[in-house]
Parts: sequence; structure tokens; C-alpha cells
Amino acid sequence: MKILKIAVIAGDGVGPEVINEGINVLNKVAGIDSSFKFEFTYFPWGCEFYSKHGKMMDDDGIEQLKEFDAIYLGAVGFPGVPDHISLWDLLLKIRKSFDQYVNIRPVTLLKGAKTALNDVKREDINMLFIRENSEGEYSGAGDWLFKGQEHEVVLQNSVFSRKGTERIIRYAFETAKKEGRSLTSISKGNALNYSMVFWDQVFEEVSAEYPEVKTASYLVDAAAMLMIKDPKRFEVVVTSNLFGDILTDLGAAIAGGIGLAAGANINPERDYPSMFEPIHGSAPDIAGRGIANPLATIWSASQMLDFFGYEVYGKMVLDAIEQLLTEGQVLTPDMNGTASTSEVADRIIEIIESTVPSNTLNV
Repeated sequence: MKILKIAVIAGDGVGPEVINEGINVLNKVAGIDSSFKFEFTYFPWGCEFYSKHGKMMDDDGIEQLKEFDAIYLGAVGFPGVPDHISLWDLLLKIRKSFDQYVNIRPVTLLKGAKTALNDVKREDINMLFIRENSEGEYSGAGDWLFKGQEHEVVLQNSVFSRKGTERIIRYAFETAKKEGRSLTSISKGNALNYSMVFWDQVFEEVSAEYPEVKTASYLVDAAAMLMIKDPKRFEVVVTSNLFGDILTDLGAAIAGGIGLAAGANINPERDYPSMFEPIHGSAPDIAGRGIANPLATIWSASQMLDFFGYEVYGKMVLDAIEQLLTEGQVLTPDMNGTASTSEVADRIIEIIESTVPSNTLNV
């Protein structure tokens, strides 16, 4: 039996609540197939850890995480800890240390989910965002000069290396080629006359190697408008760290809400563990009330199954989410329902059980 070692960082706010349900779903799926199982190890890192120890994770935290096949993250962020501390000292530290340079965020209107757009068919919203995840606008390069003085100056530098830019664009082309879909690049070359002109140049260079992939390029402001007015033109999308961050939140708004927004941080070479997470944040205002929506966390579990090569089970989980949404009976308050976090996950598990012959279940 294959043992998949998963590091669990439940984190802050609703993180522990939703991650617990994601783990329940993963364990249920593993019980279907006796060839593998999950082994979960919990780490108490996050803002509460910071309040006690003055740091978001152990000093040797990255070394500890290296031993795992994947990381399952709940959420980070809580009042009293500045957001740039919680982000840079845990989430971005992990992404950069493990060269998780591919961020995958599906923007798909699932069956049963509701969009804020009028006169749009479900199949019109089916995008896969591939976001550069290791450098760009989130490189952390810059300076703060003359702090607190009249002539105070801050410098925030974007870093676009040829290696970093080319590998994410090539990954996007390979994905589009494999799926038989078009690829759209989003940049801002008219205003960012170094970084984004360079991005556009590399996109053109790599595109010459993939003549079978239909391509398009848009400025980020135009792309934001077109995601609302004509979302069907976007299939696979590749963009920079910052633009990908912003546009996928917009995508969540048109694809059922932030409670359905899942994300994967991938190291394609598998030299390091990849990380899977919902992108809705820690929602401290509803923490402890048992009403947080676990569907994004469960969707990210589906992404984890895909990553490990269990695409059949990944699809099974996603199909279960769609059936739950279509039924419309067991939903959390953010989706106009009255169900609890655990009730939603329990229904997902019931659906999974109902789709598998009882004699194949091993739980």
C-alpha cells in the first residue's frame, strides 16, 4: 500500500474547521482504493503560533515540511497580526522555498452554482488560470528609504527572470495542448514597459513552438472587463503573480462565490512538496460558529488527488460537489443555506458512497 504523507497546516480562523472536513473526505476516498492511504501530520503554525512565539512557523519549519508528499493548508491571517507578516512568513515562504512556481486556480461554474452574471450559460464560465507563483510582483525586492522623514521613499520591485517567465508560459502551453483548449496571456505591456513587454516577448517566442494552440493576449484591465462581458473567450489563462491573484478573485465572484475558490501551488518537477488550499482566507468573523463553507477546501482536495495521479477520484469528489449544489438542500449560509460546515461535508461523503458499489468500500 502506498502511504501519502500530508503535512496539515490548519492555520487560523475557519481554517481548522474546513480543513478537518477536507481530511474526512480524503480519508473516505482513500478507503475506496486499498492501494493507497493518507497519513496526516499536523503543524500548529499560523497567527496564534505567532502571538505566542513571535514567528509564524518553527525556525526549521521548511526542513520539516520537506519530508512530506504534499501540504494541505487551511488559512492564515487573524486580527492583531499584520497581513504582510502572516503572508510572507508562512504562505509565501513555503511557496518560494519549495519552488511552487505554478499556481492553478479553476474558474468554473459548476452545476448548481449561481453566477452574478446575467444571460450567461454555465458552460461559458470554464477557465483554468495558471498563475506565475514564485517571482514577479511578489518577489519581495525593494527598499524603504528615509523612513518617517519628509522625503520618505519606498521601492517595490518586480522581478521577471527568463527562466521563471518561460517555464510558467511553457507549462500553460503544455496544459492547453493537452486539453485541446486555447491559451490567453494577460499582461500590461503598454504601461509596464520592461516587465510586461518582456513577458509578451517570451509568450510570442514560446507560442512559435505550439502552432496547434490558439492564442490571444489582453491587457489586464481589458481582460477584467471581458471576464464579465464575455467570459467564454477565456479557456486556459496564463498571467503574472499579481494579476493572477486579482483576476482569480474576480473569477470566484462570477463562478459561485469565494466559497468555491480552490487553489493548488505546484512544483511540477516534484523535487519538493506541493501545497493545496482554499483561497477564501481565514474569515475570523465567523470562526468557531461551524458555518464556514468547506467546498473550496474539498475542491482543493480534489486537486490533490489529481496531482497524485488519482484523477478518477478527483473527478468523483468534484462530481459530488456538483450534485450537492444541484440538490440545493445542504448549503452553508454564504450560499443561502442553513447547513453547518460538517453537514455539508457529511453530505459530500454520502454522495461519494452512493456512487461506489458497497463491496468496494473499505472504510
